Amino acid sequence: MPKIKTRRCAAKRFSVTGTGKFKRRRKNMRHILTKKAPKRKMQLGQSALVDKTNEKAVKRMLPYA
Repeated sequence: MPKIKTRRCAAKRFSVTGTGKFKRRRKNMRHILTKKAPKRKMQLGQSALVDKTNEKAVKRMLPYA
C-alpha cells in the first residue's frame, strides 16, 4: 500500500489539538479593519475549531494528523 500524500494547503491552515480536533484561523481579519469593532477584531484574532460537518473532509486532507 503506497503512502498517502498530505494536502500541503490544508497542512498550512489546520493544526491538531491534543484531543484530536482540528484548529483553524478565523476569516475577515486581513483588511478593511477600520469599520470593525475592537471586540469583533479581538474575537476574530482567536483561533476556532473546525465544525464537525467539515471534520471528515479535513481528516481526509491530512491523513497523518
